[in-house]
Amino acid sequence: MNATNTSGALVDRTLTNLRNAWREMTDSARVALTGAVRADLSPEDSERIERQITACLEGRGGEVSARARAADLGRTYLSLNAVGRKRFMNLLARFGVADENLDDAAHALLAASDQASRTAAARRLRKALVAPRMNLLRQFSALPNGVKFLVDMRAELREVKGDDQDLAALDADLKELLSSWFDVGLLNLQRITWNAPAGLLEKLADYEAVHAIRSWQDLKHRLDSADRRFYAFFHPNMAEEPLIFVEVALVEGLADNVQELLDAGKTGKSETSADTAIFYSISNAQQGLSGISFGGFLIKRVLDDVTRELPAIKTAATLSPMPGFRNWLESQVETEGASILTAAELRALKDELGGQFEDEESLSALLASPWQRNKKTREILRAPLIRLAATYLLNERDSSDEPVDKVARFHLSNGARIERINFLADSSQKGMRQSFGMMVNYRYKPGDIEANHEAFKGEKRIVASSAVKSLLPRRKR
Repeated sequence: MNATNTSGALVDRTLTNLRNAWREMTDSARVALTGAVRADLSPEDSERIERQITACLEGRGGEVSARARAADLGRTYLSLNAVGRKRFMNLLARFGVADENLDDAAHALLAASDQASRTAAARRLRKALVAPRMNLLRQFSALPNGVKFLVDMRAELREVKGDDQDLAALDADLKELLSSWFDVGLLNLQRITWNAPAGLLEKLADYEAVHAIRSWQDLKHRLDSADRRFYAFFHPNMAEEPLIFVEVALVEGLADNVQELLDAGKTGKSETSADTAIFYSISNAQQGLSGISFGGFLIKRVLDDVTRELPAIKTAATLSPMPGFRNWLESQVETEGASILTAAELRALKDELGGQFEDEESLSALLASPWQRNKKTREILRAPLIRLAATYLLNERDSSDEPVDKVARFHLSNGARIERINFLADSSQKGMRQSFGMMVNYRYKPGDIEANHEAFKGEKRIVASSAVKSLLPRRKR
């Protein structure tokens, strides 16, 4: 199963459905608004689009005409190529907050001398703070599949905005709107099974971002095995589009190898023997919702559902990647050489493998080799890699004093603790490329989730098990 289908037939079908639905709206309103435009939105076409946006914002002709104009604009956007879409977004970005109106409203508020004038001035200031384009974005949202249209527009905007401040402001407006619509209280949790519609199954395969779904048999294994659960969040206005989904394995004890979990050839064990729920893949399906967090709520809701169904489940944890570990370690070797190893680790390398490892080149060459295929080398590297992984997770911070590892930030902010680091838990090409095969269990203990969250968000403190903390010298914890 090809994971690149997201940009292929699936997306093409979605765009075709949108174009057809919106064409019917413009035809029924008997408006010929923009006509044909060139795919790259030439300067002449840009002027027409700008006039069209202005007409939408002025609302001439009543609600039906306004919706038809918005539908025609949206249909035009969908017909553009990448260059044209960026130019369209640049046009839309021009309809931002007017500085002159904002200044006047602020001065009026400061000059207000009584409660009535102060209330009126405050209302005027609030209105001045809202970019006119917000009205058009809301018009888009009222169209059939309009919310999905805006989600996809923001996904494209985030790819092209770069350092452009006007596009950044448009992105902020879109995020504000989408955040208000995608409140977790409005989301529906659904357990997905093999009996789900084929279109949904195809989307799940395309959107899987952690462990690629290789075949229909692989997907069936994840959905239909007795020891597997698959959950997704949906929004009422995007009922056929998963927002985020999580894959769960029901096992005995903490899982330490993702290849074993993903092996579709193994018969699923009975869930009645399981005592642990392992969240082994969490995928954000809509890039346009980036920065709008509901993954933590998904985990908590799924945990409630699984433990309600199977009271024997006493432990909930992840088997998570460490996507930045290899790059970090290679940079450490480049700058510090063998000093990143303890004396005992360096001595073991010399004694068991022969040669010298004091210089950066020798250690780099060893790590770049297919060392995982050699039993002796594997065992020699086990202890130092586990210790260095603990250093990476517990000590390495970014400029905001957050863990540099994005997966760690996600789970720690949601109230998990670092439970265990697993050696060669992902021996796939991707796993070796990202983290030398290292993976980590983040444990979600219901009684500790809130305290762990507060420790991380309030004190910047990372909660970890005693076994993980013991991997580092006391002064470095």
